Amino acid sequence: MISNSTAQLKDRTWLLLLGAAALLLCCIDLNGVPLRDWDEGTVAQVAREISRGETWSAWLHPQLWDQPYLNKPPLLHSLIAVGFQIFGVQTWSARLPGAILTATSVPMLYLLGREIFPSQLYAVMGAGVYLTWLPAVRHGRLAMLDGAVVCFFITLLWLLRRSQRQPGAYLGVGLCFAGMCLTKGILGALLLVIALLWLLWDAPKEWRSPYLWGGLILGSVPVIGWYVLQWQYYGDQFIDVTLLNQNLGRVWDSIDNHQGPPWYYLLELLKYSWPWLIFWPTGLWFTWRSRYEPWAKLVLVWTVVYLLTISVMSTKLPWYIFPLYPAMALAVGVALSATWNLHRHWSGRGLTLKRIPKGWGILLAILSLGGQAASSTPALGVGNPRWP
Repeated sequence: MISNSTAQLKDRTWLLLLGAAALLLCCIDLNGVPLRDWDEGTVAQVAREISRGETWSAWLHPQLWDQPYLNKPPLLHSLIAVGFQIFGVQTWSARLPGAILTATSVPMLYLLGREIFPSQLYAVMGAGVYLTWLPAVRHGRLAMLDGAVVCFFITLLWLLRRSQRQPGAYLGVGLCFAGMCLTKGILGALLLVIALLWLLWDAPKEWRSPYLWGGLILGSVPVIGWYVLQWQYYGDQFIDVTLLNQNLGRVWDSIDNHQGPPWYYLLELLKYSWPWLIFWPTGLWFTWRSRYEPWAKLVLVWTVVYLLTISVMSTKLPWYIFPLYPAMALAVGVALSATWNLHRHWSGRGLTLKRIPKGWGILLAILSLGGQAASSTPALGVGNPRWP
């Protein structure tokens, strides 16, 4: 029987190791390639104009090339602007806030795993898989919004589970909801729906908690406040561009001709998610068999609702699948943990290289080839931003 002090020490050790590894992987050589023209260049230019603003209006009403920027709320842009004021306008300083938030999501996924899984092994495996999930690392290092949203969402799920013992943590749930909405608009509402559906399935009594709805109401205040300020400042232009065209319009219309078939994101997974994709079907099978467990309910709701939603949307972009990667990592972590436990049951001792069966040796060779192929995939659309 492991004492509480020993378990806490092991948790702190894993948090330190995972956090340090994630920071190293996400933040090393951020200046290695130029900003991508369309997305990174846009985010960085908006942040640059915010950082040069002389009044608070530049922070509340950001601009792009001296024109109103109505695409997304400016939370991450503002963090990048702070970085520009401290470190100067550099490629690496534009990417640093998003990279740090992406790195933070790795130990946060471990903490979430410790809340929902029966043992530490599952949490370690899930966080380790996410740490080495190549598309997540690649996009998370860019000056884009998705890594920040995923970090807020994982933290929200962890607090949501923890709030069942400590109701005061529901305030943090509201703050994370605000962070998601002020980073990527309507996506925050979709992710909140996923979290609430999981809560309804796993702990329906919590839906009647005044702390839950109180926290969400408090978190909604800055979101509603920001949207009201934009509407008062820009009028109907804000409604037409931000709410209809850039948010709801992406559901039924193809924005800038970014479209694809319903199976578009399955093809994206097949192209970029190796080598861990090999274990995903097995992880989903284990998840379905354990569908009455809290962790399985989360993985199923997260995977089905999010993947179905982005698949039926008319606008399709490769990074829309980013918020699905942690759920996939948790499922893969379950498959790896089951394999580890099965071998320990067979051998009666710890796993060593000398006792790996021949079949696993072949599989490891395949994984190595898959990892090499995935890591050699060229970056998409790298170019110089239009900075004067």
